[in-house]
Formats: sequence, C-alpha cells, structure tokens
Amino acid sequence: MIGIIVELILSWLLLWLMVKKDLSALGLKPGRDRIRNLLAGLLLATVSCTGYHLMTTALADNSWTLNTALTLQALLARTWWTLKSVIFEELIFRGALLYIAIEKWGPRIACISSAACFGVYHWFSFGSFGNPFQMAIIFFMTGLFGFALAWAFAKSSSLYLPTGLHLGWNLVNIVVFSNGPLGDQLFIKANTNHVEGLLSLFVFLFQVVALPVLALVYIRYFMKKRVT
Repeated sequence: MIGIIVELILSWLLLWLMVKKDLSALGLKPGRDRIRNLLAGLLLATVSCTGYHLMTTALADNSWTLNTALTLQALLARTWWTLKSVIFEELIFRGALLYIAIEKWGPRIACISSAACFGVYHWFSFGSFGNPFQMAIIFFMTGLFGFALAWAFAKSSSLYLPTGLHLGWNLVNIVVFSNGPLGDQLFIKANTNHVEGLLSLFVFLFQVVALPVLALVYIRYFMKKRVT
C-alpha cells in the first residue's frame, strides 16, 4: 500500500512538472459512466478468462474441483494482494506516464509505447530472460493486452476501464483458477491432462486475443464518448 501512495505522489509531481496537471488528469474521481466502465471491464474479463480456463479442461478430459483447503481469510488476502498489484501496475503503465505521452506524441504512439513497456516488464515478473521463445510469447501476450488497456485509458480518459479489465482478468486467472504466483486457490485441476495439438493452439490464441478484442469492441461501440 505504501508503494501505491508513493506512486500517487510521484504521479502528481510528474503531471505538474511536465504538463501542469494534477491527479484529476487520470480520471480518478468516480462517476456514473466511470463506474459503468469499471463494471464492464470486470464483466468482459471474467467472461473471457473463465471461457479460457473452461476450455483447458473441457478439451482435455479434465475438470475443476473446489479447493476445500482454502480458507475465507486466505481467499480475501489473495484478493487484496491481486487488487494492490493491479493498481500498482495501472499507475505505472496507464497513469501519469501514459497521460504525458499522449499529450506529447498522440494516443497511438503513446499506447504502442506503453504496450511495449508492459510486455518488457513481464519478462522480469515472469523470469523469462535467457529463453528467447518464451520472451517472444510473453511480449506478444502481455503487449497486446497492454495495448488494449492503454487504449481504454486513452479513450475513456480514466483509469476505471483499464483497471476493471486488468483486475477482472487477474482475479479470475490467479484467485479463481489458480494460474499465477499464489499457487492453489479457489479451483484446482482434477488431473494433469492438458490440451494438445491444434486445439492447444486454438486455446492459446483465445487466451491472447479474446479480452483485447472484447475490450476494443466495447470501446468502439458501447462506451459513451464523453465519460463523466
């Protein structure tokens, strides 16, 4: 939590020094349309991530079982950890730096740059250095997702939509389906069977493109142009 407070202070300093703005530039004040975008992001991420994980078992003679060893206290602690990590990353990659980049370079170049930085960042968080193939896959996956999140910020002028998309995916992926650094969480796979062959490629591509595509469709066709 201290890290997030430090981020907010540094964000305010950067905004003021570079573009003479304060934290209101990040669209932090809640409003009807911003809350709507937050909930839409959570819903889209939940649907796409759940679909992905159900595919990994349904197409591999596998299933999900409830982790009865997980306590409510542990579940809440993992949820809080995930929320803090998402806010921390959003303030870095879709916060003051992206806002300043949009002001200086325009939204397209700024969002592409933000996406590239997001992809490189995950080389460190996933510990993939030394494996070029893994680095390329991680850059492609997280970079594409990062672009959708950056574009969500650029078009909504707020952190609510990208935070909803990011938080929804991470909560379902890590806390619900135990696919992350926290180990076994709410649901665990019944056996070690996994998808193979062309089906594996299909599931992988779904994982990579489903949420970015849904997010971009929402931004283009369903999000109100003026967010208040």
